[in-house]
Amino acid sequence: MPNPMLTIAVRAARAAGNLISRNLGQGTFAVEEKAKNDLVTDIDKECERTVASILLKAYRDHSILGEENQVQGNKDSEYKWIIDPIDGTTNFVKGIPHSSVSIALQHKGITTVGVVYDPIANELFTAARGEGAYMNGHRIRVSSLQSLDSAIVCTAFPVRYRERMNDYLPLFAKLINNCADVRRTGCASLDLCYTACGRFDAYLEQGLKPWDFSAGELIVREAGGVATDFMGTPNFTRTGNIVVGNPYLVQALLNKVCDPQNLAGTLR
Repeated sequence: MPNPMLTIAVRAARAAGNLISRNLGQGTFAVEEKAKNDLVTDIDKECERTVASILLKAYRDHSILGEENQVQGNKDSEYKWIIDPIDGTTNFVKGIPHSSVSIALQHKGITTVGVVYDPIANELFTAARGEGAYMNGHRIRVSSLQSLDSAIVCTAFPVRYRERMNDYLPLFAKLINNCADVRRTGCASLDLCYTACGRFDAYLEQGLKPWDFSAGELIVREAGGVATDFMGTPNFTRTGNIVVGNPYLVQALLNKVCDPQNLAGTLR
C-alpha cells in the first residue's frame, strides 16, 4: 500500500524540480549572497513556496523547516517537514546540471520519509522508514566494497566555514592517502543518494545543516548503509559532521581518516 506522506513529498519534489529544470542556465533570476559561497535565488524561494504549499495543503497541522523561510505551519506539531528547495544552488546559478530538491519528514524527531529529486537527470530517490530505498522505483543498495584502498569517496571542502580549513586539510590528506580517489560535487543530498545506490562507496562532510542531510541520510540507511559523525556516534544531527557508507568502509574511514586524536579541530 503506498505511503501517503511519501506520495505527497514526491509530488512536491517534482513540482519544485520542474521550476529548477525550466530555469537552469537561463540567467533570468536574481541572485543574493547570504554569506561567502552561500547563494540564494528567486527560484530557491519560489521552489520553497511551492513545496510548502503542497505539503501544508495536504497536512495543515504539520510544521515545515525550510532553508530559506525557516519554520512555517504548526510549530507545536509532532510532524516536521525539512526541505531544501535547491540543494546545490551554486551549481544551479552557474548552469551546472547537478542540484536537487530534498524533502524529509520527521515524526517526534525521527525521520520517517525521505525524497531527493534531481530534475535534470530525472532521478527520484525515495525512502520510508523500514521500507527500503529506491531510485525511480528500483531498489538500491550501498556499495559492498570492503577495502578503503579501492574506494571512491565523496567529500567537500568547508568553504562556508573557512576558519575550519586548516583543520580539514590534514583530514583530506589522510583521505587521499587511504582511498582510490575522491569526488566533490557541490550537492550534499545527491552525494548521500549516490552513496546509497553505490555510485560512491562512501561520503564524508562537515558543517551540514538538517535540510542538507535529513532526507539523504534516511535513504542511505534504508539502502543498508550507516551514518555517524567523525567520532563514530550518531551526533551528526547536532554537529553536521557526517560519514556514511557500508559498515566496513565507515569504520575504516573513522580509523584511518577521521582520527579524533589527530584531527580534534576538525570535529568542532
